[in-house]
Amino acid sequence: MLTLAAGMSRLGTETAFDVLARAKALEDEGRDIINLGIGQPDFPTPDNIVEAAVRALRDGHHGYTPAGGIKELREAVAADVEARRGVAVEPGNVLVVPGGKVTMFFAILMFGEAGAEILYPNPGFPIYQSAIEFSGATAVPIALHEKNGFSFDAGEVLERLSAATRLIILNSPANPTGGVVPRAEIERLVEGLEAYPQVAVLSDEIYGRMLYDGRRHVSLLEFPAIRDRLIVLDGWSKTYAMTGWRMGYGIWPASLIEAATRLAINCHSCVNAPAQWAGIEALTGPQDEADQMVAAFDGRRKVVVEELNALPGFSCIEPGGAFYAFPNITGTGVGAAALQDGLLTEAGVATVAGTSFGAFGEGYLRISYANSTENIRQAVRRIREFL
Repeated sequence: MLTLAAGMSRLGTETAFDVLARAKALEDEGRDIINLGIGQPDFPTPDNIVEAAVRALRDGHHGYTPAGGIKELREAVAADVEARRGVAVEPGNVLVVPGGKVTMFFAILMFGEAGAEILYPNPGFPIYQSAIEFSGATAVPIALHEKNGFSFDAGEVLERLSAATRLIILNSPANPTGGVVPRAEIERLVEGLEAYPQVAVLSDEIYGRMLYDGRRHVSLLEFPAIRDRLIVLDGWSKTYAMTGWRMGYGIWPASLIEAATRLAINCHSCVNAPAQWAGIEALTGPQDEADQMVAAFDGRRKVVVEELNALPGFSCIEPGGAFYAFPNITGTGVGAAALQDGLLTEAGVATVAGTSFGAFGEGYLRISYANSTENIRQAVRRIREFL
């Protein structure tokens, strides 16, 4: 019998992909499934980006690149960050990686070990907790409350810090809730962190361009007091409908970029070359299709909130960002996992239970409105019939 390393028993998963697989299996059986589960834009990658990758292949960009990414791409990232966030970053502090998860995994591996504590949002992206526990560290949840629009409370976060805390993970706009942290809470947290100089911060800002109702993205890069211990996660997947291209980047402080680059060399060597040239075009080319996609999500957001609030036993606050609604389902009397399974198998609607995003997600479902308005309305009709 084979013996796996003990850490494998601590490694979790991302339920959205399990739901996607189950939905696909039902479709293969002839079932009509409306997928409101997977967090993936239903738009194609813009043609100019695709053509940039095709050109790169035809121009002979077939080999290895530097582990951190080609110089032109790192410069494009730095310029984009300065233009959108108003903060200057050095291209040499940018590490291009195959997807957003790689940045969070590297950061957690750097700071996670037995005896260490890492704080993470709950409900939050499930890989945070999974990777923390895999590293051997203790995963300490930051509770996100519906009454606060699923923002953290800075005072509660600071109360959870200890001498063992190595890293705090933040995410705004957030998956799965669509919550957006107000600037005032971030300012309170940054001020409180002055007493904990040993604590690093990972800010997951992958949905930073998906904000609604005039909200402005507040990047942790805007706070000089923590720049020397701040890691920012961002990428192309959501903004440019490039999920399958596997393109992300991290902005690392000078003290950590060499260690992050060594992890990249040991893990994946480099990101595939033509995708990097596509990434340059995404950042420097026309932005109209990206803006149109966000506008479409905004329209669907209003529809999904109105429709969900009309369901018996459901209540849903309006998400401020990303493309997820996180309705409260406690009024149905059905647990999140049971409702997820029933909606998929009986109603033909794929959703994700709130418990897939942590224990504090009980009583909620994640609904992705990265689907057409027509499908959203039809899905809600099926949910109403099921209830």
